[in-house]
Amino acid sequence: MPATEILTTSEQPELYQQVKVALRDRWPAFVLHSPVSGRCRRRASAYFPRFDVLLVRDGEVVANAAAVALRWDGDVDTLPEGYDGALERSVAEHEASLEPDTLCVMAATVLPGHAGRGLAGEVLTALRGRAADAGLRRVIVPVRPSLKARYPLTPMEDFARWTRADGLHLDPWIRTHQRLGATVLATAPRSMVIPGTVAQWEEWAGMAFPQTGRYVVPDALDPVEIDRERDRGTYCETNLWMRHM
Repeated sequence: MPATEILTTSEQPELYQQVKVALRDRWPAFVLHSPVSGRCRRRASAYFPRFDVLLVRDGEVVANAAAVALRWDGDVDTLPEGYDGALERSVAEHEASLEPDTLCVMAATVLPGHAGRGLAGEVLTALRGRAADAGLRRVIVPVRPSLKARYPLTPMEDFARWTRADGLHLDPWIRTHQRLGATVLATAPRSMVIPGTVAQWEEWAGMAFPQTGRYVVPDALDPVEIDRERDRGTYCETNLWMRHM
């Protein structure tokens, strides 16, 4: 059996640096240009280091996950707006010295060559354990379904209802959460908002936008709105809130 460890990136920064580029490459280019992440990600990493973890097997990083702690009363109506909202709320509340009661998993990434081995479930389980150890009563996730990019014109409300014959969801990332006992709470229509110039969006998407309109972009869960007259592209990504605890 391979030796498995859960470490934090702050404990082993050299290990994280070895896989940093590979982890970033697992995400669409446009996701890496979220202005909210640009403003808050470093502070969140500094405020919640115990929830930024590496799954290491035989000395090799095979997965990474990061989470933040925030306040949430368990009511669907008071959920953060999505990924952006959770990141902003966690940072603001920490800086206001408010005691958190909920862990929000922001990302879980498996390194190339290690997919299909249940590693995402392992790293999520590790974060749930850390949440319990920290006295956090709830665990929520703004899930970015991996198959949704194949159906960018389908509303998330419809996609959320697509199940297989066994009752589990069609999407493998949603299934991973379901197998750990998570349930769907609600959609997050403005989970991540990414604005940019037309030129920036053409670079991120690797395609041209000759006129104003809505465009289907590779790896995007929703269409991108392009306004050539204002030199503006705006992407509003819908995620799916799920609750583990």
